[in-house]
Amino acid sequence: MRSLVFNVFFVVTTFIYALICVIFSLLPGRKLMMASLRRYTRVMVWGMRRIAGIDVKVTGHENVPKDGAVIIAAKHQSYGDGLVMFSQFFDLSFVTGDHLEKFLFLKRILAKMNAVVIDNCGGVDARERMAQTSQIVREQGRRILIYPEGHLSKVGTQHRYRKGVYHLYADFGCPVVPVATNLGQRWNQNDFKKHAGPAKLEFLEPIMPGLEKEEFMAVLESRIETRSRELLDMNNLGALNPADIGRVEENEVAREKRLAREAAEAAERQTT
Repeated sequence: MRSLVFNVFFVVTTFIYALICVIFSLLPGRKLMMASLRRYTRVMVWGMRRIAGIDVKVTGHENVPKDGAVIIAAKHQSYGDGLVMFSQFFDLSFVTGDHLEKFLFLKRILAKMNAVVIDNCGGVDARERMAQTSQIVREQGRRILIYPEGHLSKVGTQHRYRKGVYHLYADFGCPVVPVATNLGQRWNQNDFKKHAGPAKLEFLEPIMPGLEKEEFMAVLESRIETRSRELLDMNNLGALNPADIGRVEENEVAREKRLAREAAEAAERQTT
């Protein structure tokens, strides 16, 4: 029953605030729309606690630099973790796939938010578009959120980490703050059923500029995945299947895109 009530609350609240954001996206400036988005996410976090019984705690704020551009690289287990993340900051940009631009009015809202919208297929074109769009965010010294797996991960599992986060790190020349979570135990991916209990989202020690690609990717993945597994609540499993812990996933769409990208990169190397 709690899941049903929360899901109705989620749909109705999202619809109302979506209309508000569409209106504010037509007005000059960004402050009204960004304030509405923050209010929306805080209302949703309230609903997670009071209606669904998900007691979310956010820790590690001291690890997020207060000045200058910062990249936040987070574990993505749930629709809810994005809501929690945005509730923590007034003005947060983020990296997203171009599939969101297909929804009515959402393309305008994303542009107003200075979202970094990239081609879901990845590759050189996505890399160039990310660099161009993120220039605005970097110049403004703002925070930018990226989910380095590029997918929602079933709680306990992980996807292959994509290199786009490294390119942002190299372009920005700023710290990357990894984020671990176990929220998927309470709200797994986009599941209808919610599981009452505690959940955590934790900002970890930042990775400072200067690492080479392979070292950076290894450090980032290790910090996020290790701490996310440590946060798992084995006394209240919720949506977690213990057999899934540490399993690496790759869905069919991701596999096809990876193989196509690798084939294109191989062909490009042969012609140079």
